[in-house]
Amino acid sequence: MYPPELIRKEALRRGLRPRTIQTYQKCVEIFFRSCPKEPIQVCKKDIQEFMDKLLEKNAPGNTLNVYLNALKFFYEEVLHKKLTIKIRYSKTAKKLPDFLTKEEMLRLINTIENPKHSLLVRLMYSSGLRVSELLQLKVKDLNLEGNYGWVRNGKGGKDRPFIIAHSLKEELAEYIKCKRPEELLFIGWNSSMYDSSSVRAILTAAAQKAKLTKKVHPHLLRHSFATHLIQNGYSPLEVQPLLGHNNVNTTMVYVHLAAVNLLNVRSPLDSLRG
Repeated sequence: MYPPELIRKEALRRGLRPRTIQTYQKCVEIFFRSCPKEPIQVCKKDIQEFMDKLLEKNAPGNTLNVYLNALKFFYEEVLHKKLTIKIRYSKTAKKLPDFLTKEEMLRLINTIENPKHSLLVRLMYSSGLRVSELLQLKVKDLNLEGNYGWVRNGKGGKDRPFIIAHSLKEELAEYIKCKRPEELLFIGWNSSMYDSSSVRAILTAAAQKAKLTKKVHPHLLRHSFATHLIQNGYSPLEVQPLLGHNNVNTTMVYVHLAAVNLLNVRSPLDSLRG
């Protein structure tokens, strides 16, 4: 019985994403290195002791949750044995995500001299795409006349539309005119798919050149996209489908990020007359 292979087969049957499968496999492998028993011999106490060891090493709440999800999937979905069901999940501290201001975003874009890199970054920001979604785009996924495109098999295995900025239409049309419909929109110098680390490197170099103090990464552009839409007066209900969120409460975080720009409320103390 080899747990990673059992996880892979069951996860593929259930349509889990490759990154999720790899994470589950890795977590379960680490668990069995710490607990050298046959999987069927493992008891709830073994899992609890393993989680306690992670806590002693100051593992953050989200890491604990990933391990619990992986072990829960292996035992409940693969082996059909309930072991982790009563273990309480560690709460993950809620922290507002960072974002670039509009001025910072403009500075970042203006430092990128490579035309393809610039187009890639502007499309990612202007559409709120995850880096994995951006890199999997094909030419046929764009509808320039309609000002939209399609994310295929995005997070959760869903398709969803995304907006295309009017200011990018002509540039995109010129960029794709010699490409085949089935071809990836962005490919590297050796005709292979861009790696997310390459996109991170582009953004890191641009941020340094723009003298930005924030750590700039692909998902920061997505946070900035959503925050700027809220600042521009769009409601969370309008922004939600563009981000692919299942629940509008997930989108509501961007209201908090945009609040400084949206609210012009004076304290009641300022209206008191002595």
